[in-house]
Amino acid sequence: MIPKNAQLFKEILKSYYEGVLDEKIEELTKDEEVDKEILARRISAICGVEVEYGKDFSSQLKEALKNYIQSNKVIVNTHDCVADCVTVNGKTICENACPFNAIIINKETSQAEINERDCVNCGICVDICKRENFIDKIEFIPLQEIIKENKKVIAAVAPAISGQFGPDVSIGQIRSALKAIGFADMVEVAFFADMLTIKEASEFNKFVSEKEDFMLSSCCCPIWIGMIKKKFNELIKYTSPSVSPMIAAGRVIKAIDPECKVVFIGPCIAKKAEAKMEDIKGAIDYVLTFTELKDIFDVLDIHLEKLPEELSTQYSSKGGRIYARVGGVSEAVREALNEMFPDKISLFTSDKASGVPECRKMLSDITEGKISARFLEGMGCIGGCVGGPKAIVPKEEGKKAVDKYGDDSKIKISVYNEIMNQFLNELGIKSLNDFENKEKISIFEREL
Repeated sequence: MIPKNAQLFKEILKSYYEGVLDEKIEELTKDEEVDKEILARRISAICGVEVEYGKDFSSQLKEALKNYIQSNKVIVNTHDCVADCVTVNGKTICENACPFNAIIINKETSQAEINERDCVNCGICVDICKRENFIDKIEFIPLQEIIKENKKVIAAVAPAISGQFGPDVSIGQIRSALKAIGFADMVEVAFFADMLTIKEASEFNKFVSEKEDFMLSSCCCPIWIGMIKKKFNELIKYTSPSVSPMIAAGRVIKAIDPECKVVFIGPCIAKKAEAKMEDIKGAIDYVLTFTELKDIFDVLDIHLEKLPEELSTQYSSKGGRIYARVGGVSEAVREALNEMFPDKISLFTSDKASGVPECRKMLSDITEGKISARFLEGMGCIGGCVGGPKAIVPKEEGKKAVDKYGDDSKIKISVYNEIMNQFLNELGIKSLNDFENKEKISIFEREL
């Protein structure tokens, strides 16, 4: 019997660290009752590659890792669907759950097929299929190959990380743990969210001049952006061209240190796909999820609560930290707008959508003219990033931890983040007014 994906990842990772990967694969594949093609697909995905089963599977796997080439494919369909989970309108659970209608069940073979043209690799199918027919690629072993070469690798952790590894585990202890597995250092993506807050406030100033004007925020969520691009394309012209804080983190870090690699760590499968999008790829080299990181710590016997704190100067504001939960972007942008463009604050009203159904309804309402707010924020997961499919704790606990971490910051509004201003100066952005200069803030923009 093939182990569950999480357990299989742990077994593969342990054997990799112990230098007995070949022996582990031989052990797993010698069971005559195991479908070796399915097992090979799962092992390959867990190793971040795509190798079909054959006589030399183990050797081909090692060769693929040695000469690792990233592909845009994130979600892998590992085996045939039995299609016995029909729920609504004759469709399976995964068909109904996919917001992009990208899953098609072949009625003759019961094979679940992913339409690559429509799929945005949001990972909802991975989370919802209890048979684990779908798996998202894990790129930790290819990353370890890079770390072995003594290359500088920075971990950029999502704002939602607060509270994920226990209420008594500090950000400083998470930094210690990440250094223990080979990262040179850790930075908070909340710091780069502060930069995007100012950018979004500047965009609001451009988009909204009258009471009838409005703007869709492009911050944070690739599912929200995917819905706009694929299902509500007519709304792109109302959407801010800002990149997400994740992409901003990678771009800024690499602008300052071009030789380093940047790994994003968060609760979201969709971020794996976002990192590979044609117009923004190259900013982030690898993406790991919180659950993957927890499994890594378990395998390496790293107990975060016992580690010393690796302290750093406090550099992210409350506004940047609360990006992790729904409504956080709106709050942060409102505060920045009040400081930067006080004459526009009377026009700022916001509305938020939490989860795919709410996002779809909000976008549909906009197209029908049913809109009252001027700033619209959408998060594909219920509750925001704290409700992501790869979060470790329940979204309610995650929100509470994020709000506390935000309240604990001595910097309340991004505009007053002096350390951020120092970084912006290195990028040639000398004042808040420079955020209205497209040439100077191109590092924070994308082509939707």
